[in-house]
Amino acid sequence: MDKGFIVRSVRQADFPLWKLLWDGYNAFYGRAGVTALDPEITATTWRRFFDGYEPMYGLVAESEEGGLLGLTHYLLHRSTTQIGPNCYLQDLFTAEAARGKGVGRALIEAVYQRAAQADAGRVYWQTQTHNATARRLYDAVAEDSGFMVYRKLMP
Repeated sequence: MDKGFIVRSVRQADFPLWKLLWDGYNAFYGRAGVTALDPEITATTWRRFFDGYEPMYGLVAESEEGGLLGLTHYLLHRSTTQIGPNCYLQDLFTAEAARGKGVGRALIEAVYQRAAQADAGRVYWQTQTHNATARRLYDAVAEDSGFMVYRKLMP
């Protein structure tokens, strides 16, 4: 083990501990209480990690004691500008007690490794502009693309 934890793919048995982290992640982004995700979204997301036809993957950081310290989810998708896939790091979250201990960096590095194994041309993600803590890490492990994200929520 490195630094008291390992990064590995999620396992079916991880669901209860993964769900605690997932709920914390969603609460951080304001998706809790009245605005919480529909439970079917969580169930579908979880199932996708174990469906061989889905290009969606989940990783967790597991402590030496067996608890989960963090999670990341990523997906591979096609691009119009390259032959190989791109890798979108969609979610990254660490338990509050694990912050500042290298868990987030290790999860990102693990995504990098898996993206390289899939011949992905790039790994990219987004974060809120005011998320200064995360951006310090992101600035250390990647470069700001300079692109802004626009979206329209569909009914």
